[in-house]
Amino acid sequence: MRAYKHVVERVEEQILAGTLKVGDRLPPERDLAAQLQVSRAAVREAMRTLEAQGVVRSGVGSGPDAGTVVSALPSEALTRLLRLHVALANFAMDDVVAARVMLERSSAALAAAHASPAALAAVAEPLQAMAAEPDRHEFNDLDTAFHIAVAEAGGNRLVADMTIAIREAMRLPILRELEQLGDRWPAVRSRLYAEHRAIHDAIAAGDETRAGDLMAEHIHSSRRLLAP
Repeated sequence: MRAYKHVVERVEEQILAGTLKVGDRLPPERDLAAQLQVSRAAVREAMRTLEAQGVVRSGVGSGPDAGTVVSALPSEALTRLLRLHVALANFAMDDVVAARVMLERSSAALAAAHASPAALAAVAEPLQAMAAEPDRHEFNDLDTAFHIAVAEAGGNRLVADMTIAIREAMRLPILRELEQLGDRWPAVRSRLYAEHRAIHDAIAAGDETRAGDLMAEHIHSSRRLLAP
């Protein structure tokens, strides 16, 4: 095993065991290298890897922000890594749809139960632009924004991050399908807009069951409408 991977695994082990928590500071590079019997170059490479993953953040100098600290905001890194994994793994579309249904049904129900006025406004904003009959590219961006807003409105950070990652990984495949619709595009656009509107209305009404069911039906309907 390369030395830096040994350092990464030891840090991960301590996080999983609860020995290291958010905000904890790692030992200085020299001390960590001595503890793990690796070179300081290996420690630096490990810290760069962990920082890229959002696990730690590093600061230089001698002030309170100096040193390497377990990150308090890993959410963005988690979404980025999961999004790339989904995009690269070439999962079967049926598997992606099934995962989306499970996650987004939950997100929609949670949004109906917990969405704040600001969160509801964020869900409604893409709908207003959809009503203006945008082109395929803009509609795809608005569709992504709508699903992300619903996920955020649910208030479950892990469910939201997983939903966002999968939906963003599907942005380009969905766009390619939209581009292949030909003269079916206006009718499909109207159908998708109506489904989004119904989901929004159920969330705004606080109807958890209906919001979840409509989201699941919408994901399956989209698959049927866009499938070549």
